[in-house]
Amino acid sequence: MTRTSRLLCLLYAAIALAALYGTWSENLAYFGPGGHGGGAFLPDLRANPATRSISVDLGWFLFAAAVLMVLEARRIGLRFVWAYVVFAFAIAISVTFPLFLIAREVRMASNTPAPVVSPLVRALDFAGLAAVGALVAALAIWLH
Repeated sequence: MTRTSRLLCLLYAAIALAALYGTWSENLAYFGPGGHGGGAFLPDLRANPATRSISVDLGWFLFAAAVLMVLEARRIGLRFVWAYVVFAFAIAISVTFPLFLIAREVRMASNTPAPVVSPLVRALDFAGLAAVGALVAALAIWLH
């Protein structure tokens, strides 16, 4: 791995850590004692035009990032790409996307050829991306 790649990985790691702190300190405050939690997270996304705007924006970004991650992972032979997509919903896309970029840099630095991807895996990837897109579209419609 080149010096530039190592520095880039460190930058991505710093972004992921900052995003983890930024998102989860707020999530814990929201769901913790004295917070607004109580299962109202999704309805609270509709609180005002600003929350709806940022939620729709992040949803469509998540979908675009998922498409990029899956296609790029298959191209270079990066394993476990769907874990990044699932954790994007469960943790935050601002955390998992930089982690994917680190894994991508490491994989590209390994000079081993990418394995051949079966048609079944490609079909499952397409179905998974269609499901992510449908979920994001449904969220955007519901928020509007």
